[in-house]
Amino acid sequence: MARFEPLTGKLREAAQLATAPGNLLEGAVRSGKTVASLVIWLWWMRTLPPGEVAMVGKTQHTLKRNILDLLVAMIGPNRCKVNMGTGTATILGRTVHLLSANDESAVAKIQGMTLVAWYGDELPTWPESVFNMLRTRCSVPGARWLATGNPASSTHYLKTEWIDKAQFHLTRDGEAVHRYGDDAKECNVFSFKIRDNPWLAEDFIRRLEREYVGMFYRRMILGEWCMAEGAIFSEWDEDRNVMPRAKMPAMTEWLANGVDYGTSNPFHTAMLALGPDLRAPGEHALYVTDEWRWDSRAQRRQLSDVEYSERHRRWLRDISLPGTHGDVRGIMPEMVAVDPSAASYRVQLYRDGLPTVAADNEVLDSLRVAGSLIAAGKIIVAEECPALLGEIPGYVWDDKAAKLGREEPVKAADHGIDAALRYAPYSSRHLWHDAIWEPAGAA
Repeated sequence: MARFEPLTGKLREAAQLATAPGNLLEGAVRSGKTVASLVIWLWWMRTLPPGEVAMVGKTQHTLKRNILDLLVAMIGPNRCKVNMGTGTATILGRTVHLLSANDESAVAKIQGMTLVAWYGDELPTWPESVFNMLRTRCSVPGARWLATGNPASSTHYLKTEWIDKAQFHLTRDGEAVHRYGDDAKECNVFSFKIRDNPWLAEDFIRRLEREYVGMFYRRMILGEWCMAEGAIFSEWDEDRNVMPRAKMPAMTEWLANGVDYGTSNPFHTAMLALGPDLRAPGEHALYVTDEWRWDSRAQRRQLSDVEYSERHRRWLRDISLPGTHGDVRGIMPEMVAVDPSAASYRVQLYRDGLPTVAADNEVLDSLRVAGSLIAAGKIIVAEECPALLGEIPGYVWDDKAAKLGREEPVKAADHGIDAALRYAPYSSRHLWHDAIWEPAGAA
């Protein structure tokens, strides 16, 4: 069983004051809000009257990873027994239903339940209908809900309808705000910055601050709810992020070949490699070295999966980069990360001998990672990738979607970006993360 230090500061205040019918701990990553929320939840398990209780995550997998595994570490496997097969856990002798809130269909799983309490992980990522249904299930006297999450858009329903109208709000700056009147919600909100966590080392905080930029820095480090607007890669600098291929170093590892599949839309594939950072001796950077695109409209011909695979593999065989030991020709990456919607093409590439995977297509997370790499000068695109380079300046957030609380790029002229800056880096992040963000000898 892991050792946990007593709560202090705002985390302690939250644990003491989470007594309303609704209680929300929100803010920066690694701010300590999850640990504080679980202290509250364990107290509720001991003190609330008999009745059904539930714990809800975006998926059952993320609920286990984010919350249940931490609970086991806090109180031991004898006091927290998890059975994912039955979708239940036993916490301090109390049976807890484990539910997911992945989409609107989750509403049907909740209807008919009567809950004394529920706990929610990643609440801002849920459909509003799931949140509303869970609240209606807390119909017995004294019933409560408790949830955590990171900030999202300033137009998100949690911000406009709950945080801004909460009867009590302990703000990011530590101010205690009380609201009265008919529109005040029976909810206590506790907001955190990353530096509200007293147990984080300064070098770890600085490392996280380096990994987040722009909107994501404001949300995940400062704990602000802010709008996605303007250029997505606002830190893009051609002097820093573009280089002639002939000047690139010999690569340490050929990481991933990203593929955005298209038939009527362009088919785009790009190569990502890890190599020495020429501007920071002893460190590494990521390099987009080559691209190949087939635009069926411009070519006036659509290709079949077999034809795409043959040309794709020929392109891989023809890649050549100058290196310290002569030319390198014919690349086999660690993975070929293919647009997850292109199942038939993944099968074709696999049959043709390539190490294919379905690309990890978490849009906001992959954009955050790409933006951080760009801002740090840790991803460099070859001048010989004109299609990709032409897309980057015009890659912007969709204003209309943002006003509706959704965050997504404008879906136009993004095929190279998807292949080179989203699919390839994000799907292979386990291969390069430490080399980029935690170089040997770094503080």
